[in-house]
Parts: sequence; C-alpha cells; structure tokens
Amino acid sequence: MATALHAAGVQAVFSYAGRTAAPVTQPLPTRIGGFGGAEGMAHYIRANGISHVIDATHPFAAQISRNTIDACEATQVPLIVLQRAAWVAGAQDHWVHVADTLAAVAALPEAPARVFLAIGKQTLEPFAFKPQHHYLLRLVDAPEGPLPLPDCAFVIARGPFTEAGDTALMTQHGITHIVAKNAGGTGAQAKLAAARARQLPVILIERPALPPRQIVHEVTQVMDWLHQSARLGV
Repeated sequence: MATALHAAGVQAVFSYAGRTAAPVTQPLPTRIGGFGGAEGMAHYIRANGISHVIDATHPFAAQISRNTIDACEATQVPLIVLQRAAWVAGAQDHWVHVADTLAAVAALPEAPARVFLAIGKQTLEPFAFKPQHHYLLRLVDAPEGPLPLPDCAFVIARGPFTEAGDTALMTQHGITHIVAKNAGGTGAQAKLAAARARQLPVILIERPALPPRQIVHEVTQVMDWLHQSARLGV
C-alpha cells in the first residue's frame, strides 16, 4: 500500500504501532507509536489535516481498528480497510474453528502434544493452562524476558514462509498440532499447506468482531477509492 501511494505521489503518513523492534522500511514518512486511544487519533487527524484514513492493520489488531472507527466518526474523515481475505478450509484440511484464544486452549488435547503455536507473542499466557504440551513459537523478535510457557522453544523468522520450509520446521520439532490466527493472505499460509500435506489438525482462531466498515482486499481497490473520492471532492 505504501509503495502504491508513493508511486502515485499521494501525500501520506505510514503509522507503525511500535511492537516490532526492526519494522520494514517504508517509502513514506513514518511515525511509530500509539496515538493515545480514539481521542488521541482524532486529535492527530485534525492537527495534521488528514483527509482519508486507510486501516491496513493486522486483522487481529482489534483495538486500534476500533479506535480508528471512532476517530474517523468523530472527525468525519472517510475510512477504508485494506484487509487480507480470510483463509478457507479445503477438502483435505483438518481445521477446528474457535472464537478466541481461550477456546483454542480448550481445543487442545489433554494428552501431551507438540504444538506449533503460530500466534505471535501477545497472547501466550492462556496456553500455560495446558503445561503438558511442548510449544514451538515463531517470533519476529527475540523475547526480551522469560516466556510464560514452561515447555517451549522458539525460532526467530520473518515471513513470507514456504511450504517446504514449514514442513521441515514441523518435522524437525515433531509437531502434532498447529494453533494459528486466521490472518489470511499468502505470507503465512505455508504452515496450513504443510499441515494439510502432513494431515495435521489446525486450531484456527477466527477474527474478532468489529463494527461494519468498508473493507477491500486489494491495493488497487484502495487507490480506486482515493481517486473516486478526489473526483467527488470527498
């Protein structure tokens, strides 16, 4: 999205939450850090003359998306969401759909298993309720302190990933179950293909519910929205 905006000469600011130590460099002016809730974001929008907002956050970054909705309503600024389409199970997949992290914990077996916990590091604590399992984590940054799981290992890697690479990773660690968030897109889909090939069960956490918004899945659709808004003077 940032590349398309830069190429089109659109004045834009790229905002990172600041949770990743070394975020990918973007071809736009960049700010890092929170706004101070919806009110702080609304103040930023007004103070900087923002005319349009593109919410391109992770599908599970529910709080920032809620704040964005509220800030755009307060400032009467148009909002569009660029979001990866959700993954859909195929005939050969063995997926269990759950509503949230606690439900994912409950869906794990009682017998000891070796779990690829592909959910980042923000919501690990509930899995300590099933300490009998060995957990493999894949993180963008090395943890700054002890992880909240008694039996776990981690690898540091940044996507996109490949089916061959994820198959090798699962084989190396003897993985029997995968827990993932339905983030969609292609960058992290390899683990699902590897699970399908190995006939492994996947516990898939569904996206949090948010108020209705205009959602598109392609950068070109956002650019069309911007151009149409410009023509209409919105």
